[in-house]
Amino acid sequence: MSSTEIRRTALDALHRSLGATMTDFAGWDMPLRYGSERDEHVAVRTRAGLFDLSHMGEITVTGPQAAELLNHALVGNIASVGVGRARYTMICRADGGILDDLIVYRLAETEYMVVANASNAQVVLDALVERAAGFDAEVRDDRDAYALIAVQGPESPGILKSLTDADLDGLKYYAGLPGTVAGVPALIARTGYTGEDGFELFVKPEHAVELWQALTKAGEGAGLVPCGLSCRDTLRLEAGMPLYGHELSTDLTPFDAGLGRVVKFDKEGDFVGREALQQAAARSRENPPRVLVGLVAEGRRVPRAGYPVVAGGEVIGEVTSGAPSPTLGKPIAMAYVDAAHSAPGTAGVGVDIRGSHEPYEVVALPFYKRQK
Repeated sequence: MSSTEIRRTALDALHRSLGATMTDFAGWDMPLRYGSERDEHVAVRTRAGLFDLSHMGEITVTGPQAAELLNHALVGNIASVGVGRARYTMICRADGGILDDLIVYRLAETEYMVVANASNAQVVLDALVERAAGFDAEVRDDRDAYALIAVQGPESPGILKSLTDADLDGLKYYAGLPGTVAGVPALIARTGYTGEDGFELFVKPEHAVELWQALTKAGEGAGLVPCGLSCRDTLRLEAGMPLYGHELSTDLTPFDAGLGRVVKFDKEGDFVGREALQQAAARSRENPPRVLVGLVAEGRRVPRAGYPVVAGGEVIGEVTSGAPSPTLGKPIAMAYVDAAHSAPGTAGVGVDIRGSHEPYEVVALPFYKRQK
């Protein structure tokens, strides 16, 4: 396959039959929306939504030293993750810059699945292969071995329960267990990128259509709707979740992004980027250059990534993500701003939207937190 040829998921024909608007996302043809992205967003917040996330990059790491390899390659303490649990972490360069943010599942004593963002899957795979030198562990590209379907929203546990006898009540957030859903073998993970309760189901691509249809049928009475990447973006933005290429990049360390908590200096052994990250941690304590904040519009104009954040006629930062918030009913944004303007309620902050300085309120993230 040529590198320019667009990839399609196992659900491609089904998306088209549902009238999805498709878009190229990280080299994959993905559904952007099926109808109204606002309606899809509200469905996930109040009922349930069904997502195709098969573009995500799965990488399997196995072998006697799989844990040691991942502890060396990633910033988190992966060796301390119990079997059946998952952890949010990052892979950084030697200079501390973020290559990607990841979820790592421990599937068995010596078997892990690393899930990378679609746009970075190859970069992460290459870095893990390179960093595996000297470890008794194997890194395997399993991107074609999985389709990934997510069901997210308050009704998702009930919908999934009707299709599986797996112990969903006992399945904690950031945990995964093997089970059968609608007769299909799956890794059932209680994870998501929406700010709601929900599940991500890793299955073989040949089972994807069957599973999607079973979930659709099971969710009919609960108001489940198919959802595209557009509402996934507004859902994660409201939940204050970072997106690689926006809030995260190789120009930033986890400490710059306000996610220094994922870096575990106290784990055994050295890890890639340790020295640079220790310096970044000290800098962020003494004098943070910029802080990631939430901005809520006083008016109706929507800020977009790259727009300058201003105060007193000076540029004090930059918007990383912006969109209308269906839940708040006004435009919102995440932005890196200088520390002096980062406290919630800071007066006089605006966004330069095509030459006009629109007033914005600085707020703490996230914008939205579900009721437990």
